This record gives sequence, C-alpha cells and structure tokens, in this order.
Amino acid sequence: MTQYAHNGEIRIAVEDLGGSGGSPLLLVMGLGTSRFWWPGGLVADLVGRGFHVAAYDQRDSGQSTHLPAARHAGPPIAALLRRSTPAYTAEDLTDDAAAVLDTLGWQRAHLFGHSMGGLIAQRTALRHPERVLTMTTSGAVPSDAHGLRILRYLHLAPLVRFARLHYPATPEGDLDLAVAVARLLAAPGHDITKHDVREFVAKEAEHNIASFRDDKAQSRQIGAKWSGGRLGRITAPTQVLHGERDPLVRVAAARDIAAAVPAARLHIVPGAGHFLSRDLWSVYAGAVQALASRLPASPTDDPPRSGR
Repeated sequence: MTQYAHNGEIRIAVEDLGGSGGSPLLLVMGLGTSRFWWPGGLVADLVGRGFHVAAYDQRDSGQSTHLPAARHAGPPIAALLRRSTPAYTAEDLTDDAAAVLDTLGWQRAHLFGHSMGGLIAQRTALRHPERVLTMTTSGAVPSDAHGLRILRYLHLAPLVRFARLHYPATPEGDLDLAVAVARLLAAPGHDITKHDVREFVAKEAEHNIASFRDDKAQSRQIGAKWSGGRLGRITAPTQVLHGERDPLVRVAAARDIAAAVPAARLHIVPGAGHFLSRDLWSVYAGAVQALASRLPASPTDDPPRSGR
C-alpha cells in the first residue's frame, strides 16, 4: 500500500515492502526511475535476511510530486553541467529521504542507494547523520564531484545511446524501451530479455506511470546541486559496491568514494554491470547484511538475523 511523506509542498510516495519487526532498511533508486525498479527478488532476499524494507519515489519520479515542465534545464547532460540549480537542490532530495523516515516512524535506518540513489544516500548520511545506521552506495559517483569533474567518472557512449532511444508510448513500447535501457546498463555480453524488466514495467503500468520516459524530470533531478559537506565527514559505517564491468559509471568512482569516506569498505563485484540483474541479488543483499551486522546490538536496533 502506498503511503505519502511530505516535505513542504512536495509529496513523496513510500511503500513498505515487508519484514516488519526487522532492522529498518530504506532503498533509494536512481535517476528517472521509480521504487518499482527494485527487483522483487532482491527485496525478498533482504527481508529474508532480517530487514524491514521500504522504498520511495524521489520527487519528479513515480507517484511522487512532479514539478512543472517549465522548470526545465535542457537535456540531462546539459543540466548536469549547469552551475545553477533549475528546480531544487540536492539538499532537498536528502530532506525528502528524512521525511520518508518520519512517515515510516523510523528514527534511524540503514540506507541502500543505487546509481543516483547511491549519491542521495551519501548526501543523506552527510546532512542527516543522526538518521543513518549504515550507508551502502552502489554504482554511484562521488558526492564531492561537481560539473565537469563528474564526466571523468562516466562512460559517455551509453549517455549518447540513451538519448537516441525512441519507442512509442504504448504498453509494448514501454516494455521495449525498458529492455533497451536495461541492455545499456547491463554488463557487456549479459543477455537481457523482456523477462528481466517485465516486473517493474508492469508495476508502473498498474499505477499509470512510466518514469523512465520523462527526460525533463530527469534533468531536474540530475541538475540538483549540492553545497553540503564532503565525503570525509560521513560517520556512518559505509560500504561502496560497484560492478567490475559497469558500462555507465567507471570503477574509479567507487575507489574514490571508498578512499574519501573514513573506514569505508570497497567491494568491486566481478562481472557485474550497472543493472541489478538476477545474479547480483544475493551478492548485494549479503553485502548489506554484512555491513549492518557490524553494528553493536541495542534494544532498539537489533542486527539483521541470518536468513541463510
């Protein structure tokens, strides 16, 4: 069932994905995608490992508030490089995450963010350290990178190919577009079919959304500028996950995040790409559990139990 958090006039869609009574874990998905892009199998694995899991739609995606199209910064790559913030700040995105925790009744939670969601997780750990038990960032660029510096962490060819994807706005077109996007994000040579994306395309269709089509919203999200603290100030136990064969974000991004955050763990996943394919679910869930288990047990924050 969808709940809604509020950050001022912004309404944020939140969903409790199961595991009530477990250790709270908030999932943060990436650019231009909704909470439905978290694979059900990965969520089930996390619940089985003792987490109470929830996910939300960032502003300008899914069922959350979409800002007026007039507040637009051109194509996403142009918005990334602009010095000014066209619609809202990166701090606003972290405050959305804090509002979600309030709505869930969680004083603190583990964070697991993927792609741009990993960037938001980093920044939430900086702006709201008292709300973060542990922080896992996956397939993300460092929070400290800005403007042209971000480009050194990206493979540019997929960005060009993304811009050239055009499919009709029909149910079959949405499915074909999702397959094309997933193929660009998967490790080279990894076979992606409609079976790999049908679950989240169908869930979005049930709610009359297709987040990955809205390039104007993506521009506003990626154009949100950060003026907060640097990675070296993160105090939460941190791990950095990254696919060895990520076709979008270079492995150097993960190495630089891990080098900047005190005592961060670095896990380069052999053979993995940027897409959360089935073969990665247990690997990533296990890594999140291992990090959470490093915390000392307390009456209110028990470490996740092993479901294996």
